[in-house]
Amino acid sequence: MDDNKAPKDHKNYLPKTPLTEPTKNNSAEDLNDLQFKNRLDLSELQSSVENIKQEVGKVIVGQKDMIDMLIASLLAKGHSLIEGVPGVAKTITAKLLAKSLSVGFNRIQFTPDLMPSDILGTSIFNLKTSEFEFKKGPIFSNMILIDEINRAPAKTQAALFEVMEEQQITIDGRKFKLDSPFMVLATQNPIEQEGTYRLPEAQLDRFLFKINVDYPELDEEIEILSREHQLRDTEKTATISSFLTAKQISEYQLLVTQVLVEKHLLKYIAQLIMATRSNPFLYLGASPRASIAILKSSKAFAAMSGRDFVTPEDIKRAAIPVLHHRVIVTPEREMEGVSSAQIIRQIIETVEIPR
Repeated sequence: MDDNKAPKDHKNYLPKTPLTEPTKNNSAEDLNDLQFKNRLDLSELQSSVENIKQEVGKVIVGQKDMIDMLIASLLAKGHSLIEGVPGVAKTITAKLLAKSLSVGFNRIQFTPDLMPSDILGTSIFNLKTSEFEFKKGPIFSNMILIDEINRAPAKTQAALFEVMEEQQITIDGRKFKLDSPFMVLATQNPIEQEGTYRLPEAQLDRFLFKINVDYPELDEEIEILSREHQLRDTEKTATISSFLTAKQISEYQLLVTQVLVEKHLLKYIAQLIMATRSNPFLYLGASPRASIAILKSSKAFAAMSGRDFVTPEDIKRAAIPVLHHRVIVTPEREMEGVSSAQIIRQIIETVEIPR
C-alpha cells in the first residue's frame, strides 16, 4: 500500500465567494443554485500543473501520487526525498519534471569519495590577478537532482544544510545567494545498505516530503513494456517540452502563499503535531518545522485542486509524506514491524477536526 496516497473522500470544506449576493427575494432553490468563484485566480496555475502532468506522463506510467507531490513541493518552495528500490523511475521522473520547466538543472551523483567542495564550489588562486576567485559548484542552479544521497559521507551531506534551508552558501566568510526558484530532489535506495551513510535527522528534516515509490501494477507494467518497445532506442526526454519559466514558477509560489487557511484548521495542524509528541509508540515527535511544512504543502494541494482555501482533506493528504520521516518509532514497535506511516495514519483518524 502506498503511504503517500491522498484520501478519497474529498469535498469542499469552506464556501467560496459567491458571484451574486443573496437578497430577500431569493428562493431556497435560488440559494442552492448559487455559483461561487475563487478569491484568487488559479486557472493559469491549474492549467500549468496539468501541462506538467501531461508532459511527464508521456514517459512515466502511473506514479501519479509521486508526480503530484513533486509539483506540490515545487509550489511550496520545498525539497523532496524520493525513496524506492532501483528501477521504479525515481531519477527519470525528476529529470522529466526538470525538462518540463525552463529552468536550470544539474544532476549530482553522490559517491563515498565526494567532498563538500565538489558540490558547493571552491576558491581558486588566479595567477593573473593574484587573487582568489570562487568557482561555483553544481549546486548553483534552479533544480538539483541528487542521485543516491545516502552514498556520500556525513560531511558532504552536511554541506546541504545551509543551502536547503536558507537558499545560500557561506564559503571563506562570503555569502552566495542562489537564484529562485531553488529545489533539491534527492533519491535513495532503502534496501541496499552496503556502502551507504544514513541521513541524520537534521538532514531529513530539511525535506518537505519523503515520497515512497512502490512497484507498478500488472497493467502498468505491461504499458511500460509497450512504450519501451515503441521507443526503439529514442531518447525518453526527447518528446518533453519546456514551457514554464522561472518567473512563472515564482509567481505561482507567491500565489500559493495567499491561499486561505481558517484558524480552526491551523489548530487542527497543531493538534496533529502535538499528538505525535505524546504518542507512546513514537520515540521522537515532530517539530514546529513539520507543522509549517504541513501548512505550506496543504496550501499547494489546495491550489492544485483549483481552490483558494485549505480543507481538512488537504491537511490529511500532506500529513503522511511530511511527517513519516520526521518521527522515530520506538524500538519495541519497530521490532514488531510497525511503521511511522501506520502510526501517523492512526493519529489522523483519532484527532478530531475543530469546528
